[in-house]
Amino acid sequence: QVQLVESGGGLVQAGGSLRLSCAASERTLSEYVMGWFRQAPGKEREFVAGISWSGGTTYYADSVKGRFTISRDHTKNTVALQMTRLKLEDAAVYYCAAKTSPPYSVQIGSREYEYNAWGQGTQVIVSS
Repeated sequence: QVQLVESGGGLVQAGGSLRLSCAASERTLSEYVMGWFRQAPGKEREFVAGISWSGGTTYYADSVKGRFTISRDHTKNTVALQMTRLKLEDAAVYYCAAKTSPPYSVQIGSREYEYNAWGQGTQVIVSS
């Protein structure tokens, strides 16, 4: 089972930037589609961004397109989410997820059930 750990959350002013990172303690992430989801208080968890196993394809929710960038570093075994021009509505707990089955999948999923390994989440607070 892949163990994922997110970091980089915190407090930021609206309009500012923040970079989240996701790392795996043991298993390599290079075979998996990786995704970022978020959950705001009182709301369901929603897809934010996904990246193919190779890093060559990315997919974003409309709400973050043009502001967020997902990337991965195979040498460091990490996946990052660079968030810019943050809005109040971006405040949430952000989760890293891995789609481990099948490995080397060519399809980036946006549904929770497609991902079967999750981190514990990191909180992002956006102030006005």
